[in-house]
Amino acid sequence: MNGGTPAAGPAVPKYARLVLVFQVMHFVEPSREVLAETLLAAGPDAPTLCAGWRTRDLAAHLYLRERKAAVGLGLIIKRLAKASDAATSRLASKLTSAEDYAGLVNTFRAGPPALSPMKIRALDESSNLIEYFVHTEDVRRAVDRWAPRALDEAYSDALWDDLVKRAAILYRGVDLGIVLVRPSGPRHVAKRAPVSVAIVGEPGELLMHAHGRTRHALVTFEGQPDAVALLQSAEVGL
Repeated sequence: MNGGTPAAGPAVPKYARLVLVFQVMHFVEPSREVLAETLLAAGPDAPTLCAGWRTRDLAAHLYLRERKAAVGLGLIIKRLAKASDAATSRLASKLTSAEDYAGLVNTFRAGPPALSPMKIRALDESSNLIEYFVHTEDVRRAVDRWAPRALDEAYSDALWDDLVKRAAILYRGVDLGIVLVRPSGPRHVAKRAPVSVAIVGEPGELLMHAHGRTRHALVTFEGQPDAVALLQSAEVGL
């Protein structure tokens, strides 16, 4: 064909495109696997970035949040937080051997039980995509030497999309405007105020900062020096 318009390929039915996007965007199952492997490699007594928690506590938390409704609610409703923490502590204290710990982590890795709400794929995605990424890094970055993972571009995009939905809540306690910026160009105004700071980083790093892991997030700041100092001293995250 000389000089003509290239022939279009066969049309893809709309429902087929939706199924393909859904399959591409579902990263929770492999993220669960990576988190479980990270916990197993670290062992039950390794440090984490979660204040007061060793890896055994984090494993107990992950196990209980999809098996005990009260524990899950305690992560959302403050008056139930004490009971949730107590249940996590009790279970963690029972992991007295490496075998106990590995057994619990492997049960978590196998997925939620049949009647768990986490069996609903959409809820699983919205509840666990960021949860699993952040907690994997909570273990990886709690040591002296660590390096950021090279993330698949589609996975990074999914993390960014979820961060954009939650950013206003995560930065609600900061008395500044907040703009999140990816090095590749996309930006999101998380909060408006007369004085703003831009936080620049890859989606995974922005997520770590937004969830309060500010000293372990590879981000840079753009703004007035006093505004940047205020952000660095502010309480960020849930």
